Amino acid sequence: MKFLPSQLMYFLQSRETTKKIRSLLKFIFFLGFLITTYSVLFHFLMEYEGRRFTWITGLYWTLTVMSTLGFGDITFTSDLGRVFSIIVLLSGILMLLIMLPFTFITFFYAPWLEAQSKFRAPRRLPEDFNDHVIFTSFDPITISLVERLRQYQRPYVILTPDIQLALELIDQGYNPVVGELDDRETYRRLQVGQAAMVVANNDDMKNTNITFTVREITTATPIVTNADLDESIDILHLAGSTYVYQFMKLLGQALARRALGSSPGANIIGRFEQLVIAEAAAMRTPLVGKTLQESGIRQATGINVVGLWEQGRFELPRPQSLINPTTVLVLAGSEEQLAKYDLLMERVEESNAPILILGGGRVGRAAAEALEERGLDFRIVENNPDLIGRNDKYILGSAADLQTLIRAGIEKTPSVFITTHTDDLNIYLTIYCRRLRPDVQIISRATLDRNISILHTAGANLVMSAASLAANTIFNLLISNKVLMISEGLNIFRVKTHPSLAGKTLRESKIREETGCTLIAIQTDGEMNINPNPDQPLAATDELILIGTGEAEKLFLNRYPEKL
Repeated sequence: MKFLPSQLMYFLQSRETTKKIRSLLKFIFFLGFLITTYSVLFHFLMEYEGRRFTWITGLYWTLTVMSTLGFGDITFTSDLGRVFSIIVLLSGILMLLIMLPFTFITFFYAPWLEAQSKFRAPRRLPEDFNDHVIFTSFDPITISLVERLRQYQRPYVILTPDIQLALELIDQGYNPVVGELDDRETYRRLQVGQAAMVVANNDDMKNTNITFTVREITTATPIVTNADLDESIDILHLAGSTYVYQFMKLLGQALARRALGSSPGANIIGRFEQLVIAEAAAMRTPLVGKTLQESGIRQATGINVVGLWEQGRFELPRPQSLINPTTVLVLAGSEEQLAKYDLLMERVEESNAPILILGGGRVGRAAAEALEERGLDFRIVENNPDLIGRNDKYILGSAADLQTLIRAGIEKTPSVFITTHTDDLNIYLTIYCRRLRPDVQIISRATLDRNISILHTAGANLVMSAASLAANTIFNLLISNKVLMISEGLNIFRVKTHPSLAGKTLRESKIREETGCTLIAIQTDGEMNINPNPDQPLAATDELILIGTGEAEKLFLNRYPEKL
């Protein structure tokens, strides 16, 4: 009840609401006039029949007849009086039982409910609100990034002009704010000058408008935008974007880097100063069938295996961990150590057959360009003639058709990329290709993070999510030099040595056994010691650089708390 006055004020501020209330009042005045007229006529007709009643009785009779209660204690005896009663009864049915409820709901109750809903959806932030992220769309990238912000307790808001969407987001536990995307006052109410970042992931023209509008208010707040077209990159920079990315192209390039080709080199997925993180597929290497201890990777190269991806599951490395054809090694070390690993690995089988790309959209074309730069042959299967490019590289037809896949080279290809924008279709094609070629490397795209595990179960060796890639990229800009998110849910983070760890050796600390995180480097007085000796004691002034999943990182920070 304490919010009722403010809700009422908000309700009465709308011009449309005021007009509707005015229409409702006109109807009520007309209804009152009709009841008064019937009450007066009641007296005249009763005088005609030789009877006399009070004015209150006239009003009482009119209301009982119009509302169809009809107590029958007062009735007319003449035909004229009975005709009058019929007229009052029929008009009462029309006005009180039909028109009044309809008018009340249309002109008052529905606007009142709408006003209450609008009142629930905030339109501004407090003046002291700061260091927050402003999203201008609600999409898979926003969902993925919000999860990361919640993990680190960073404030955010989702700007939307759709009140109904804002109410749905509130019910789902998000923090929406209602406002127009191209209105300067909207961003002033969002305290954009005090924000940590604005993320614009709409179409290119809308992103340009948003960027230009924000830049009219502040030049300090970083703006991250996505560009669909190559020509839009310069325009978005000119409008004031701090960072412009083409996330679909980045996804295609990331897929291409993971393809099995003529080079056995590991794929770099992240850098943390001098520290390099890479992924290396074990398929068609001498590592398959060996345990980590038997592989001798650490002894031969100095590089550290800090994790194993096995069908989408991240596993901690152990001496007896078996390396399967589907295993992807996560490596941590220096550039020199990674180069030694590349020289050590030799493919058992090398194939000159073209790599197969199912889907000729933006992601598929970007992957093809990256493969071409590496000197790898490819074929793109696409059923839309408008997307067909060079005839020698494109195969027109359905990727679900066996003859089309045979023409494209499914029987000999070393890798299949599945790049359509529909997860259902990607899952379908993954199952189909895995049945056709149990030994082929399948790399699939996921639009929604929740489908990553399903694609792995369907048979994909590697799955990359556009939402996760974009969210990781943006998050790394937001929390730079402290946390680096790489791959799917794998993080590198930096912390100071906790007092309970000071003086202990890495072996004594049991960090990996108790938290699931792996210590990959120690920074002392600005110098980084990559893959330190397990018997090296940890100094109180050291900074520890660790790698682990989001859950493992949370467990470590709960056990050894430090504010990021």
